[in-house]
Amino acid sequence: MSQLLNSPYFQLFFTIGAALMAISVLIVRLKASRRPVTIKKIIIPPLGMATGFLMFIEPQMRIPWIWVIVAFAAGWFLFSYPLVRTTHFETVEGEVYAKRSPGFAYILIGLLAVRLALHEVIEQYISVLQTGSVFFILAFGMILRWRLFMYKKFKAIQH
Repeated sequence: MSQLLNSPYFQLFFTIGAALMAISVLIVRLKASRRPVTIKKIIIPPLGMATGFLMFIEPQMRIPWIWVIVAFAAGWFLFSYPLVRTTHFETVEGEVYAKRSPGFAYILIGLLAVRLALHEVIEQYISVLQTGSVFFILAFGMILRWRLFMYKKFKAIQH
């Protein structure tokens, strides 16, 4: 099993899978700007993503706490920053909509490229499964801060 997980084919498959998921997120996010924002639509993504913490039941997925802290902080402070800066709301006929930012798609693509490049570097030093854990924590920190920001902005524009 260890040989399979560390094989170049598995790593390539994982990278392609991550890129396809990122592209699907980009498409969903761009379409979402055509529909009103609700608290439910803001809160559900991080809650749904939180189920991913079940991966840590598997001992091979576990990472040291310092890695958790560094990955979460990188997601919270660095990777969420461009998303926070480009997320704006507007009220149209009494409903709140996300304003489409011209740079949003480029930011998501740029974040993906940086994550994939970092993934390739980090994967050379730790196992593929631990790399997945690190990047899950990073992504969770990123989405949690972004969604908390969105919630705060949404509540402010409603009042």
